[in-house]
Amino acid sequence: MDFVEKISDFKRSAFFFSAGDPVFVSRSPGRLDLMGGNDDYTGGLVFESTIREATFAAAQLRTDQTIELNNKTVTEAGWQGNLTINWAELENEAMVKELVNRTASIRWTAYVIGNLFYLKKKYPEKVNWGIRLYMESTVPLNRGVSSSAAIEVSVMKASAAAYGIDLKGTELALACQWVENVIADSGCGIMDQIAVVAGKKGYILPLICQPCLPEPLIQLPDDLEIWGIDSGVSHQVSGIEYEAARAAAFMGYKMICDWENIPVSCDTESEIDRFTDPKWKGYLANLSRSNFHEKYEARLPEKMDKDTFLALHLVHPDPFSPLKEQVTYNIRANTKYAVEENFRVQLFSELSRGASLSRSRRSYILMGEQMYQSHYAYTECGLGSKATDFLVELCRSEGAGKGIYGAKITGGGAGGTVAILAEKSAKPVLETIFETYKSAGFGDPYLFEGSSDGADEFGILIC
Repeated sequence: MDFVEKISDFKRSAFFFSAGDPVFVSRSPGRLDLMGGNDDYTGGLVFESTIREATFAAAQLRTDQTIELNNKTVTEAGWQGNLTINWAELENEAMVKELVNRTASIRWTAYVIGNLFYLKKKYPEKVNWGIRLYMESTVPLNRGVSSSAAIEVSVMKASAAAYGIDLKGTELALACQWVENVIADSGCGIMDQIAVVAGKKGYILPLICQPCLPEPLIQLPDDLEIWGIDSGVSHQVSGIEYEAARAAAFMGYKMICDWENIPVSCDTESEIDRFTDPKWKGYLANLSRSNFHEKYEARLPEKMDKDTFLALHLVHPDPFSPLKEQVTYNIRANTKYAVEENFRVQLFSELSRGASLSRSRRSYILMGEQMYQSHYAYTECGLGSKATDFLVELCRSEGAGKGIYGAKITGGGAGGTVAILAEKSAKPVLETIFETYKSAGFGDPYLFEGSSDGADEFGILIC
Protein backbone atom coordinates (compact mmCIF):
# COMPACT_ATOMS: atom_id res chain seq x y z
CA MET A 1 0.00 0.00 0.00
CA ASP A 2 1.18 3.53 -0.77
CA PHE A 3 2.46 5.22 2.42
CA VAL A 4 0.12 8.20 2.09
CA GLU A 5 -2.86 5.86 1.66
CA LYS A 6 -1.72 3.97 4.75
CA ILE A 7 -1.62 7.17 6.81
CA SER A 8 -5.10 8.10 5.57
CA ASP A 9 -6.33 4.65 6.67
CA PHE A 10 -4.67 5.18 10.06
CA LYS A 11 -6.61 8.42 10.46
CA ARG A 12 -9.92 6.85 9.43
CA SER A 13 -9.45 4.01 11.90
CA ALA A 14 -8.06 6.32 14.61
CA PHE A 15 -4.92 4.17 14.78
CA PHE A 16 -2.13 6.34 16.21
CA PHE A 17 -3.34 9.51 14.47
CA SER A 18 -6.31 11.71 15.30
CA ALA A 19 -8.95 11.70 12.55
CA GLY A 20 -9.59 15.43 12.52
CA ASP A 21 -6.10 16.96 12.29
CA PRO A 22 -3.66 17.11 9.35
CA VAL A 23 -0.74 14.72 9.05
CA PHE A 24 2.43 15.95 7.29
CA VAL A 25 4.33 13.33 5.29
CA SER A 26 7.96 13.47 4.13
CA ARG A 27 10.15 10.99 2.27
CA SER A 28 13.94 10.76 2.20
CA PRO A 29 15.96 8.19 0.23
CA GLY A 30 19.24 6.58 1.17
CA ARG A 31 22.33 7.39 -0.87
CA LEU A 32 25.24 5.75 -2.66
CA ASP A 33 28.60 7.42 -2.21
CA LEU A 34 29.97 7.16 -5.73
CA MET A 35 33.12 9.14 -4.88
CA GLY A 36 34.30 11.18 -1.91
CA GLY A 37 33.64 8.99 1.09
CA ASN A 38 35.61 10.25 4.03
CA ASP A 39 36.76 13.57 2.65
CA ASP A 40 33.53 15.35 3.59
CA TYR A 41 34.75 16.23 7.09
CA THR A 42 38.04 17.50 5.62
CA GLY A 43 36.26 19.85 3.20
CA GLY A 44 36.55 17.81 0.02
CA LEU A 45 34.34 17.41 -3.03
CA VAL A 46 31.98 14.43 -2.87
CA PHE A 47 29.86 12.81 -5.57
CA GLU A 48 26.58 11.29 -4.38
CA SER A 49 23.63 9.42 -5.85
CA THR A 50 20.28 8.66 -4.22
CA ILE A 51 18.80 5.15 -4.14
CA ARG A 52 15.22 3.92 -4.57
CA GLU A 53 14.98 2.74 -0.97
CA ALA A 54 13.68 5.43 1.36
CA THR A 55 12.34 6.36 4.79
CA PHE A 56 8.88 7.87 5.22
CA ALA A 57 7.87 9.95 8.23
CA ALA A 58 4.40 11.20 9.13
CA ALA A 59 3.90 13.92 11.76
CA GLN A 60 0.79 15.23 13.51
CA LEU A 61 0.64 17.77 16.33
CA ARG A 62 -1.00 16.97 19.64
CA THR A 63 -2.79 19.38 21.98
CA ASP A 64 -0.62 18.51 25.00
CA GLN A 65 3.13 18.14 25.68
CA THR A 66 3.39 14.44 24.82
CA ILE A 67 5.71 13.05 22.14
CA GLU A 68 4.69 9.70 20.64
CA LEU A 69 7.01 7.68 18.39
CA ASN A 70 6.04 4.62 16.36
CA ASN A 71 8.72 3.14 14.10
CA LYS A 72 7.51 0.01 12.34
CA THR A 73 10.92 -0.78 10.84
CA VAL A 74 12.97 -0.79 14.03
CA THR A 75 10.27 -2.78 15.80
CA GLU A 76 10.62 -5.45 13.11
CA ALA A 77 14.41 -5.29 13.62
CA GLY A 78 13.94 -6.23 17.28
CA TRP A 79 14.41 -2.81 18.88
CA GLN A 80 11.91 -0.74 20.83
CA GLY A 81 9.97 1.05 18.13
CA ASN A 82 7.28 2.63 20.30
CA LEU A 83 8.12 5.35 22.81
CA THR A 84 6.10 8.00 24.64
CA ILE A 85 7.82 10.86 26.45
CA ASN A 86 7.08 14.43 27.51
CA TRP A 87 8.71 17.67 26.44
CA ALA A 88 9.70 18.16 30.10
CA GLU A 89 12.20 15.31 29.66
CA LEU A 90 14.00 17.26 26.92
CA GLU A 91 14.84 20.52 28.62
CA ASN A 92 18.55 20.55 27.70
CA GLU A 93 21.14 18.74 25.63
CA ALA A 94 22.38 16.60 28.53
CA MET A 95 18.85 15.33 29.26
CA VAL A 96 18.31 14.44 25.60
CA LYS A 97 21.58 12.50 25.36
CA GLU A 98 20.89 10.67 28.61
CA LEU A 99 17.43 9.67 27.38
CA VAL A 100 18.44 8.37 23.94
CA ASN A 101 21.34 6.37 25.42
CA ARG A 102 19.31 4.84 28.25
CA THR A 103 19.18 1.45 26.52
CA ALA A 104 20.60 0.04 23.28
CA SER A 105 17.06 -0.68 22.11
CA ILE A 106 16.12 3.01 21.90
CA ARG A 107 19.43 4.42 20.68
CA TRP A 108 17.88 4.91 17.25
CA THR A 109 15.72 7.66 18.79
CA ALA A 110 18.75 9.97 18.86
CA TYR A 111 17.98 10.69 15.20
CA VAL A 112 14.34 11.52 16.00
CA ILE A 113 14.26 13.03 19.48
CA GLY A 114 17.42 14.94 18.56
CA ASN A 115 15.49 16.51 15.68
CA LEU A 116 12.66 17.61 17.95
CA PHE A 117 15.10 19.06 20.47
CA TYR A 118 16.83 20.99 17.67
CA LEU A 119 13.52 22.45 16.46
CA LYS A 120 12.55 23.43 20.01
CA LYS A 121 15.93 25.09 20.56
CA LYS A 122 15.92 26.88 17.21
CA TYR A 123 12.23 27.84 16.94
CA PRO A 124 10.89 28.05 20.52
CA GLU A 125 8.04 30.34 19.48
CA LYS A 126 6.65 27.69 17.10
CA VAL A 127 7.40 24.40 18.84
CA ASN A 128 4.87 24.59 21.66
CA TRP A 129 2.97 21.30 21.46
CA GLY A 130 3.57 17.60 21.52
CA ILE A 131 3.72 15.53 18.35
CA ARG A 132 2.99 12.07 16.93
CA LEU A 133 5.58 10.57 14.58
CA TYR A 134 5.11 7.39 12.57
CA MET A 135 8.05 6.02 10.53
CA GLU A 136 8.71 3.24 8.01
CA SER A 137 11.84 2.55 5.98
CA THR A 138 13.16 0.28 3.24
CA VAL A 139 16.75 1.59 3.64
CA PRO A 140 18.88 -1.27 5.05
CA LEU A 141 20.35 -0.42 8.45
CA ASN A 142 24.12 -0.03 8.98
CA ARG A 143 25.03 -0.87 5.37
CA GLY A 144 26.77 2.35 4.35
CA VAL A 145 23.81 3.84 2.46
CA SER A 146 22.84 6.50 5.02
CA SER A 147 19.94 4.94 6.86
CA SER A 148 20.60 7.45 9.66
CA ALA A 149 20.49 10.47 7.32
CA ALA A 150 17.30 9.14 5.71
CA ILE A 151 15.48 9.00 9.04
CA GLU A 152 16.93 12.31 10.24
CA VAL A 153 15.89 14.20 7.14
CA SER A 154 12.44 12.67 6.74
CA VAL A 155 11.58 13.21 10.41
CA MET A 156 13.06 16.71 10.55
CA LYS A 157 11.22 17.85 7.42
CA ALA A 158 7.85 16.34 8.41
CA SER A 159 8.10 17.63 12.00
CA ALA A 160 9.13 21.11 10.88
CA ALA A 161 6.18 21.25 8.47
CA ALA A 162 3.78 20.21 11.24
CA TYR A 163 5.06 23.09 13.38
CA GLY A 164 4.75 25.55 10.47
CA ILE A 165 8.48 25.74 9.74
CA ASP A 166 9.73 25.65 6.15
CA LEU A 167 13.01 23.76 6.45
CA LYS A 168 14.79 22.77 3.23
CA GLY A 169 18.06 22.71 1.31
CA THR A 170 21.34 23.41 3.06
CA GLU A 171 19.56 24.63 6.20
CA LEU A 172 17.76 21.28 6.52
CA ALA A 173 20.95 19.29 5.90
CA LEU A 174 22.98 21.29 8.44
CA ALA A 175 20.24 20.90 11.06
CA CYS A 176 20.32 17.11 10.62
CA GLN A 177 24.13 17.02 10.69
CA TRP A 178 24.01 18.88 14.02
CA VAL A 179 21.73 16.16 15.40
CA GLU A 180 24.02 13.36 14.25
CA ASN A 181 27.18 15.09 15.51
CA VAL A 182 25.91 16.42 18.83
CA ILE A 183 23.09 14.11 19.94
CA ALA A 184 23.98 10.82 18.22
CA ASP A 185 27.73 11.35 18.89
CA SER A 186 28.57 10.41 15.32
CA GLY A 187 31.30 12.48 13.69
CA CYS A 188 29.90 12.51 10.16
CA GLY A 189 30.38 15.33 7.67
CA ILE A 190 27.54 16.95 5.72
CA MET A 191 27.72 14.57 2.74
CA ASP A 192 24.94 12.15 3.69
CA GLN A 193 22.40 14.74 4.79
CA ILE A 194 22.67 17.04 1.77
CA ALA A 195 22.68 14.08 -0.65
CA VAL A 196 19.32 12.80 0.60
CA VAL A 197 17.90 16.33 0.82
CA ALA A 198 18.94 17.70 -2.59
CA GLY A 199 19.35 14.57 -4.72
CA LYS A 200 17.22 13.93 -7.79
CA LYS A 201 16.25 10.78 -9.64
CA GLY A 202 18.70 10.03 -12.45
CA TYR A 203 21.24 12.65 -11.36
CA ILE A 204 24.45 12.83 -9.35
CA LEU A 205 25.06 15.54 -6.75
CA PRO A 206 28.56 17.06 -6.49
CA LEU A 207 29.10 18.87 -3.20
CA ILE A 208 32.01 20.83 -1.75
CA CYS A 209 31.84 20.23 2.00
CA GLN A 210 32.97 23.72 3.15
CA PRO A 211 30.65 23.37 4.93
CA CYS A 212 27.92 22.73 2.35
CA LEU A 213 28.24 24.06 -1.21
CA PRO A 214 26.18 21.96 -3.67
CA GLU A 215 27.20 22.21 -7.32
CA PRO A 216 24.87 21.75 -10.31
CA LEU A 217 23.51 18.22 -10.63
CA ILE A 218 25.11 16.00 -13.26
CA GLN A 219 23.17 13.54 -15.39
CA LEU A 220 25.22 10.53 -16.38
CA PRO A 221 25.15 9.36 -20.02
CA ASP A 222 22.17 7.21 -20.97
CA ASP A 223 24.32 4.10 -21.35
CA LEU A 224 25.73 4.25 -17.80
CA GLU A 225 24.13 3.10 -14.56
CA ILE A 226 25.07 3.15 -10.88
CA TRP A 227 24.47 0.04 -8.83
CA GLY A 228 25.28 -0.90 -5.28
CA ILE A 229 25.84 -4.28 -3.66
CA ASP A 230 25.43 -4.44 0.09
CA SER A 231 28.11 -6.82 1.36
CA GLY A 232 25.96 -7.96 4.30
CA VAL A 233 28.72 -6.82 6.66
CA SER A 234 27.52 -4.07 8.99
CA HIS A 235 29.15 -0.64 8.96
CA GLN A 236 28.97 1.90 11.81
CA VAL A 237 29.88 5.59 11.33
CA SER A 238 30.24 5.77 15.11
CA GLY A 239 32.58 2.74 15.11
CA ILE A 240 36.22 2.92 16.19
CA GLU A 241 37.64 2.43 12.67
CA TYR A 242 35.83 5.47 11.26
CA GLU A 243 36.50 7.56 14.35
CA ALA A 244 40.21 6.69 14.33
CA ALA A 245 40.51 7.51 10.62
CA ARG A 246 38.83 10.87 11.11
CA ALA A 247 40.95 11.68 14.16
CA ALA A 248 44.16 10.80 12.30
CA ALA A 249 43.34 13.20 9.46
CA PHE A 250 42.84 16.08 11.90
CA MET A 251 46.04 15.15 13.72
CA GLY A 252 47.93 15.40 10.43
CA TYR A 253 46.25 18.74 9.69
CA LYS A 254 47.37 20.14 13.06
CA MET A 255 50.94 18.96 12.50
CA ILE A 256 51.14 20.73 9.13
CA CYS A 257 49.69 23.94 10.58
CA ASP A 258 52.22 23.84 13.43
CA TRP A 259 55.12 23.32 11.04
CA GLU A 260 53.98 26.38 9.08
CA ASN A 261 53.29 28.43 12.25
CA ILE A 262 49.65 28.79 11.21
CA PRO A 263 47.36 29.32 14.23
CA VAL A 264 44.42 26.93 14.62
CA SER A 265 41.42 28.12 16.59
CA CYS A 266 37.82 27.15 17.30
CA ASP A 267 35.30 28.71 14.91
CA THR A 268 32.84 30.33 17.29
CA GLU A 269 30.48 31.42 14.50
CA SER A 270 29.75 27.88 13.34
CA GLU A 271 26.67 26.15 14.74
CA ILE A 272 28.56 22.86 14.61
CA ASP A 273 31.87 23.14 16.47
CA ARG A 274 34.92 23.07 14.20
CA PHE A 275 38.48 24.37 14.09
CA THR A 276 39.81 26.69 11.41
CA ASP A 277 42.90 28.62 10.36
CA PRO A 278 43.66 31.71 8.22
CA LYS A 279 45.23 29.79 5.30
CA TRP A 280 43.32 26.55 4.67
CA LYS A 281 40.15 27.47 6.62
CA GLY A 282 40.35 24.23 8.59
CA TYR A 283 40.06 21.99 5.52
CA LEU A 284 42.79 19.55 4.50
CA ALA A 285 41.18 19.41 1.07
CA ASN A 286 42.48 22.95 0.46
CA LEU A 287 46.08 21.70 0.38
CA SER A 288 47.20 21.09 -3.18
CA ARG A 289 48.21 17.52 -3.98
CA SER A 290 51.60 18.56 -5.37
CA ASN A 291 52.41 20.78 -2.38
CA PHE A 292 51.41 18.02 0.03
CA HIS A 293 53.69 15.48 -1.62
CA GLU A 294 56.58 17.93 -1.92
CA LYS A 295 56.54 19.39 1.59
CA TYR A 296 54.58 17.28 4.04
CA GLU A 297 53.98 13.64 3.12
CA ALA A 298 57.44 12.29 4.00
CA ARG A 299 57.59 14.43 7.14
CA LEU A 300 54.34 13.09 8.56
CA PRO A 301 54.78 10.12 10.93
CA GLU A 302 53.28 6.91 9.69
CA LYS A 303 51.66 6.25 13.08
CA MET A 304 51.30 8.01 16.43
CA ASP A 305 49.47 7.57 19.71
CA LYS A 306 47.45 10.09 21.70
CA ASP A 307 50.07 11.01 24.35
CA THR A 308 52.87 11.56 21.85
CA PHE A 309 50.68 13.76 19.67
CA LEU A 310 49.38 15.94 22.50
CA ALA A 311 52.86 16.38 23.97
CA LEU A 312 54.04 17.81 20.66
CA HIS A 313 50.92 19.57 19.33
CA LEU A 314 48.88 20.35 22.47
CA VAL A 315 45.38 20.35 20.91
CA HIS A 316 43.42 17.85 18.85
CA PRO A 317 41.44 20.08 16.44
CA ASP A 318 38.25 18.00 16.14
CA PRO A 319 35.50 17.88 18.79
CA PHE A 320 33.89 14.76 17.29
CA SER A 321 36.79 12.29 17.31
CA PRO A 322 38.33 12.47 20.81
CA LEU A 323 41.73 10.80 21.00
CA LYS A 324 41.75 7.54 22.94
CA GLU A 325 44.31 5.56 24.87
CA GLN A 326 45.65 2.36 23.32
CA VAL A 327 44.75 3.45 19.78
CA THR A 328 47.54 3.90 17.24
CA TYR A 329 46.51 6.45 14.62
CA ASN A 330 47.47 6.11 10.94
CA ILE A 331 48.50 9.75 10.52
CA ARG A 332 50.19 9.71 7.13
CA ALA A 333 47.67 7.52 5.30
CA ASN A 334 44.60 9.41 6.49
CA THR A 335 46.09 12.86 5.88
CA LYS A 336 47.18 11.74 2.43
CA TYR A 337 43.72 10.33 1.74
CA ALA A 338 42.05 13.66 2.49
CA VAL A 339 44.26 15.49 -0.01
CA GLU A 340 44.33 12.83 -2.72
CA GLU A 341 40.66 11.88 -2.56
CA ASN A 342 39.66 15.48 -3.14
CA PHE A 343 41.89 15.47 -6.25
CA ARG A 344 40.40 12.15 -7.43
CA VAL A 345 36.83 13.38 -6.99
CA GLN A 346 37.51 16.64 -8.83
CA LEU A 347 38.91 14.66 -11.76
CA PHE A 348 35.96 12.24 -11.60
CA SER A 349 33.52 15.14 -11.57
CA GLU A 350 35.02 16.85 -14.59
CA LEU A 351 35.18 13.57 -16.52
CA SER A 352 31.51 13.03 -15.66
CA ARG A 353 30.50 16.46 -16.90
CA GLY A 354 32.34 15.89 -20.15
CA ALA A 355 30.86 12.42 -20.59
CA SER A 356 27.36 13.79 -20.01
CA LEU A 357 27.85 16.01 -23.08
CA SER A 358 29.77 13.60 -25.26
CA ARG A 359 30.04 9.88 -24.57
CA SER A 360 33.60 8.68 -24.21
CA ARG A 361 34.65 5.16 -23.26
CA ARG A 362 38.06 6.56 -22.34
CA SER A 363 36.37 8.85 -19.82
CA TYR A 364 34.41 5.91 -18.42
CA ILE A 365 37.62 3.91 -17.95
CA LEU A 366 39.34 6.86 -16.23
CA MET A 367 36.34 7.38 -13.96
CA GLY A 368 36.42 3.72 -13.00
CA GLU A 369 40.14 3.90 -12.27
CA GLN A 370 39.52 6.76 -9.83
CA MET A 371 37.00 4.53 -8.04
CA TYR A 372 39.44 1.63 -7.76
CA GLN A 373 42.16 3.96 -6.46
CA SER A 374 39.75 5.37 -3.91
CA HIS A 375 38.76 1.92 -2.72
CA TYR A 376 42.30 0.77 -2.04
CA ALA A 377 43.08 4.05 -0.27
CA TYR A 378 40.42 3.06 2.28
CA THR A 379 42.54 0.03 3.18
CA GLU A 380 45.56 2.25 3.82
CA CYS A 381 43.36 4.30 6.17
CA GLY A 382 42.27 1.23 8.14
CA LEU A 383 38.75 1.28 6.68
CA GLY A 384 38.82 -1.73 4.40
CA SER A 385 37.10 -5.08 4.89
CA LYS A 386 37.64 -8.51 3.39
CA ALA A 387 34.04 -8.67 2.17
CA THR A 388 34.07 -5.39 0.25
CA ASP A 389 37.60 -6.08 -1.06
CA PHE A 390 36.33 -9.36 -2.47
CA LEU A 391 33.36 -7.64 -4.10
CA VAL A 392 35.53 -4.95 -5.69
CA GLU A 393 37.99 -7.56 -6.96
CA LEU A 394 35.11 -9.50 -8.51
CA CYS A 395 34.02 -6.34 -10.35
CA ARG A 396 37.55 -5.76 -11.59
CA SER A 397 38.26 -9.35 -12.65
CA GLU A 398 34.83 -10.46 -13.89
CA GLY A 399 33.71 -7.14 -15.31
CA ALA A 400 36.82 -6.03 -17.18
CA GLY A 401 35.94 -5.56 -20.84
CA LYS A 402 32.30 -6.43 -20.09
CA GLY A 403 30.96 -2.99 -19.26
CA ILE A 404 31.92 -2.65 -15.58
CA TYR A 405 34.25 0.32 -15.20
CA GLY A 406 34.78 0.84 -11.48
CA ALA A 407 33.79 -0.11 -7.95
CA LYS A 408 34.55 1.12 -4.46
CA ILE A 409 33.47 0.81 -0.86
CA THR A 410 31.07 3.60 0.11
CA GLY A 411 30.71 6.09 2.94
CA GLY A 412 32.60 5.38 6.15
CA GLY A 413 34.02 2.06 5.00
CA ALA A 414 34.88 -0.91 7.26
CA GLY A 415 32.06 -2.92 5.67
CA GLY A 416 28.80 -1.81 4.14
CA THR A 417 28.06 -1.33 0.46
CA VAL A 418 30.11 -1.24 -2.74
CA ALA A 419 29.13 1.31 -5.41
CA ILE A 420 29.56 0.20 -9.03
CA LEU A 421 29.76 2.24 -12.24
CA ALA A 422 28.83 0.20 -15.30
CA GLU A 423 27.02 0.18 -18.61
CA LYS A 424 23.33 -0.65 -18.39
CA SER A 425 24.00 -3.61 -20.68
CA ALA A 426 26.32 -5.08 -18.02
CA LYS A 427 23.47 -6.10 -15.71
CA PRO A 428 23.84 -9.86 -16.47
CA VAL A 429 27.53 -9.63 -15.53
CA LEU A 430 26.59 -7.78 -12.35
CA GLU A 431 24.05 -10.47 -11.46
CA THR A 432 26.75 -13.12 -11.89
CA ILE A 433 29.05 -11.16 -9.58
CA PHE A 434 26.21 -10.90 -7.07
CA GLU A 435 25.64 -14.65 -7.07
CA THR A 436 29.37 -15.41 -6.85
CA TYR A 437 29.68 -13.13 -3.85
CA LYS A 438 26.56 -14.61 -2.24
CA SER A 439 27.99 -18.12 -2.48
CA ALA A 440 31.32 -17.02 -0.92
CA GLY A 441 29.74 -16.80 2.53
CA PHE A 442 30.78 -13.29 3.59
CA GLY A 443 27.23 -12.14 4.20
CA ASP A 444 23.76 -11.92 2.72
CA PRO A 445 24.04 -9.34 -0.11
CA TYR A 446 21.42 -6.90 -1.39
CA LEU A 447 21.36 -5.24 -4.80
CA PHE A 448 20.63 -1.51 -5.06
CA GLU A 449 19.38 -0.47 -8.47
CA GLY A 450 17.99 2.86 -9.64
CA SER A 451 17.57 6.20 -7.88
CA SER A 452 14.81 8.44 -6.57
CA ASP A 453 14.12 12.05 -5.67
CA GLY A 454 15.50 13.60 -2.51
CA ALA A 455 13.43 14.99 0.33
CA ASP A 456 13.12 18.52 -1.11
CA GLU A 457 12.00 17.26 -4.52
CA PHE A 458 9.39 15.02 -2.83
CA GLY A 459 8.23 17.92 -0.65
CA ILE A 460 5.51 17.63 1.97
CA LEU A 461 2.22 15.81 1.43
CA ILE A 462 -0.70 16.56 3.76
CA CYS A 463 -3.23 13.87 4.67
